[in-house]
Amino acid sequence: MESGALTRGLVAMVPASMLLCGALVLFHRRKTVPFLLQLVGAACLVVVALAHVSEALQLLPWMQWGLENSAGHYVDLGSVVLGLTLFPIGYLAHALRPDR
Repeated sequence: MESGALTRGLVAMVPASMLLCGALVLFHRRKTVPFLLQLVGAACLVVVALAHVSEALQLLPWMQWGLENSAGHYVDLGSVVLGLTLFPIGYLAHALRPDR
């Protein structure tokens, strides 16, 4: 187990969890598409942090975390891409709405 990887995963979990909680509160108050996009994007970022924690703790070894062309690699990559795409799109869609 590499402690640096575990530390990075746990540190990444803090802001990702905060984004998820905030997005959940916003979506609970007003169920709109921009808030749904933020919620799904934040959830994807939490999955990224969990993937790094799982890699460091060697959980689910069949996922082959950290290896190219493995299931774990594509879970991590797909979650990063979705998280960093959907969350900002949802935020901008809400911020630019004229009927806020």
